Amino acid sequence: MNEPRLIIMKNMSNLVLVSGATGYIGGRLVPRLLKVGYSIRCMVRDKNRLQGYRWIDQVEVIEGDALDPPSLIPIFEGTTIAYYLVHGMQGGKDSVERDLQAARNFVSAAEAENLRRIIYLGELIDPDSCLSSYLQSRYETGSILRHGKTPVTEFRSGMVVGAGSVLFEMVRYLTERQPFLVCPKWFFSRAQPISIRDVLDYLVLSLNTNESIGKTLEIGGASQITYADMLLGYAEERGLKRLLIPTPINAPELSAYWIHMVTPIHWRVILPLIQGLNSNNLIHENQAQVLFPSIQPLDYRSSVREALGHILSDSVETSWNNALVISQGDVKPVELASSEGMLIERRSQKVNLPAKTVFLSYTGLGGDRGWLYMNWSWKIRGWIDKLFGGVGLRRGRRHPDEIRVGEALDFWRVEAIEPDRLIRLRAEMKVPGRAWLEFQSIPQAEGDTLLIQTAYFAPFGINGLLYWYILYPIHSFIFSGMIKQVAERGYTIKKLCKEELH
Repeated sequence: MNEPRLIIMKNMSNLVLVSGATGYIGGRLVPRLLKVGYSIRCMVRDKNRLQGYRWIDQVEVIEGDALDPPSLIPIFEGTTIAYYLVHGMQGGKDSVERDLQAARNFVSAAEAENLRRIIYLGELIDPDSCLSSYLQSRYETGSILRHGKTPVTEFRSGMVVGAGSVLFEMVRYLTERQPFLVCPKWFFSRAQPISIRDVLDYLVLSLNTNESIGKTLEIGGASQITYADMLLGYAEERGLKRLLIPTPINAPELSAYWIHMVTPIHWRVILPLIQGLNSNNLIHENQAQVLFPSIQPLDYRSSVREALGHILSDSVETSWNNALVISQGDVKPVELASSEGMLIERRSQKVNLPAKTVFLSYTGLGGDRGWLYMNWSWKIRGWIDKLFGGVGLRRGRRHPDEIRVGEALDFWRVEAIEPDRLIRLRAEMKVPGRAWLEFQSIPQAEGDTLLIQTAYFAPFGINGLLYWYILYPIHSFIFSGMIKQVAERGYTIKKLCKEELH
């Protein structure tokens, strides 16, 4: 695997603002900026979603929303350069207008603070083609930023190839799970995929490359290939034989629903992207190569090899499913409160283990490890959810043991974490109400720990009540077995730790 390039910078005293720090690109950009000596301020809508990032104590975090202009005032104070990495992923008229209004608000706040520059990462497109609403939004966002008074560097990037990036994960799951694929017309559009490493290098180096100010720069990898070629290239890297069957139709909606059923990616996430894959998205000028000669973009196969290396070594930094825009739009996580109508089922078990060990046991649930008890029933529930348009169980988890607030965990979203003490998951499967699953580890006397497992359900009307009471016998049986298995896994973890010490 290729080692990351070492980038030596100068003029490190400036405070840099990174908006969208919880996203796929932002979450990887921050540690690279820190590594080369910049002071970083992160703008996020919910600072709790940065819990678990190793660099959290090295940055300043301020809550703000680009759709709420007053919240931007303190965010820009004292900053000199800002990365604009904010956008939705659902497409549609309402989502486009939100994205454009967010850009307008950001520009106004930047001008009020006399910001020196905005760096924006957009999409590599053919502006003369018929753009999808999502790509039109990305294109117009760049235009809004450029037409403000603050100078802008805009990068237009090809498909990002990296562990956890949404289009790469689409290619990976389709190739891994299907021996033959019926390929619609958009599979044969040409693209110029680029390694996540190269994207980050462009973003970091641009801070110290004054010649990039005021420029719109197209960036892509060394390969110009079709999406069908990407599947076959991935298959060869994995030693798989795959048969592609071309068809003359496009059918983006049908493609999105099929991908929804056979991969962890929700149709609402992938549909706007598929709608933008009907034209050839290639670099038309090489200005980026002239301004950044030290960056020699990887070819597609090398990018895949590097991404697979991170996946196989469980070192995936960020993932597409960190985004909250999956099944419930821009809904902010709900804070639990004791109120009438909340149905609660709580189970507890005392274990002769330290609280930290118990915490490690229940924070390791989901993904390939499963849910420890009657895992087949969880899989069936996931498939039912998929059939009704939900996220299903296949989103898995970014890392087998490490977990962060805001991450997807199968069909749950991690809503709260208190180290060694608590984790709360919010349901994103289709249910007639709102549901949470919470685990606690409360230290007791003589080194014991009280393990508490609580299911909360806020039903929507009579359908919600019927759902709870009809399924209660099944849920009761599953949750009863699960708490016992969580405790048992804690004893296994303790045993393994002792063996490692010896």
